[in-house]
Amino acid sequence: MSRMLDVDSALKVVLRAFAPLPAEAVAPRDAANRVLASDVVARDNVPPFRNSAMDGYAVRSVDTLAASRSDPIELPVAANVAAGDRSAARLEVGHAIRIMTGAPMPDGADAVVRFEEIDELQTGEYRDRRSVRVYSAAAPRENIREMGEDVSAGDVVATRGTVLRPAMVGLIAATGERSVLVHRRPVIGVLSTGNELVDAGSTLKPGTIRDSNALVIAAMAREWGARVRLLGIARDTVSELTACLSDASELDLVVTTGGVSRGDFDLVKDVLRAVGDIAIWQVRMKPGKPLAFGTVAGTPLLGLPGNPVAAAVSFMLFGRPAVRTMLGDSDVTPRTVEVQSADPIENRGRRRHYVRVTLKPQEQGPAIASVVGDQGAGILSSLAAADALLIVPEDVERVEPGMRLRAMVL
Repeated sequence: MSRMLDVDSALKVVLRAFAPLPAEAVAPRDAANRVLASDVVARDNVPPFRNSAMDGYAVRSVDTLAASRSDPIELPVAANVAAGDRSAARLEVGHAIRIMTGAPMPDGADAVVRFEEIDELQTGEYRDRRSVRVYSAAAPRENIREMGEDVSAGDVVATRGTVLRPAMVGLIAATGERSVLVHRRPVIGVLSTGNELVDAGSTLKPGTIRDSNALVIAAMAREWGARVRLLGIARDTVSELTACLSDASELDLVVTTGGVSRGDFDLVKDVLRAVGDIAIWQVRMKPGKPLAFGTVAGTPLLGLPGNPVAAAVSFMLFGRPAVRTMLGDSDVTPRTVEVQSADPIENRGRRRHYVRVTLKPQEQGPAIASVVGDQGAGILSSLAAADALLIVPEDVERVEPGMRLRAMVL
């Protein structure tokens, strides 16, 4: 049975159809933006050994206590240690060892004096530098990275449900993990419908338009973490539309554009009734009132409007939460910020209105949101120029300049 819902109720219906997908093991290099399906425990310490945090000279701090700018301490240079050396000579009392960032600390050394705080008394290669003058006292552990100071072996580095941002991917790699368990990426099929559509690269003939919807929807889905299969263009017949959806069981979500309104050739809802079921037909929002949601061959199907902006906005509101839920993300709420409207905006019809705006930061207070371009559901250029979608609630019939509202950041 089809029915019309508000945005929040429609989203609840949509999300009831999705759950995190099964886990798979991937290498850390392939884990960015994925969601962990199990905790990650560090195999090794990070850093794995005590090392220098600066280029300089390893010293015993007690040997530098009397050093000052007017009366420096002179220490003979015993050796050189570079990053990657497997061991370092022991530092004897009253000596210094030249050391590079990341090199293992010599036994007996408890501080590193930076090059900026010393004078090297010989010129040429480091092996010819026989002594060094130290102009300030070094504190114990100064410029040293201790073994395990970041992570200790056995620590829980990341917990189940964590979205793996780049820094976390690097940290997991540093602990020695060769693979992590993450939720499988959903596979989304994108199908455009309409007799008037031709492929994006085609030459136009009278009465035809290029299909931009499939590219927009596919790009957004990939950005959110999904894999995408472009299913082509279905003509406005029940038989062709049904044939194009015949492999839906191999997908995690089918997204169609067009065919969900009240026109003579809007057939998506008819096919859903015939070979699946339909839970939503319309949503009280602008742009994007025509929207279908149901199942076909046991696979969820999200039927978006044909107008490009209506399709894109609807997919942001309902497609992204579905994708992120399947990826195991527990927070699927879009990022919003408080803004101040620069323009009057009419909102008749008690629908939630998503207005394309640009944002201009202020030194104090929220950013100024200015309406950008024509707000028609087919005007893709204004969406491309927008920074955010200003959210006008259903019960606000007119936005006055200066009114504060929330905006969904694009």
